[in-house]
Amino acid sequence: MDTKTKGPMASEIENRLRTALSPLQLDVINDSAKHSGHMGDDGSGESHFTVVIESAAFAGKSRLERQRMVNAALGDLPGQKVHAMAIKARAPGE
Repeated sequence: MDTKTKGPMASEIENRLRTALSPLQLDVINDSAKHSGHMGDDGSGESHFTVVIESAAFAGKSRLERQRMVNAALGDLPGQKVHAMAIKARAPGE
């Protein structure tokens, strides 16, 4: 998959996070090619992602609280439509 072209799942992840957390920075990285043929690879090319997000909403929150906020914003995607997601969440200035 061309890294400059976002697939429908990457776009959905980005839209949900922008709506819920108003990030200052957001990178949705498709890692699926690294996991081709492994457990959880559904053949869609959009099963594994890394999310790097910076949001003022994370200020004063623990790493676990931040991950829970991201997962809440994503709703049913993790575990149902996306097999694996690494989350790197930070507040401004970190």
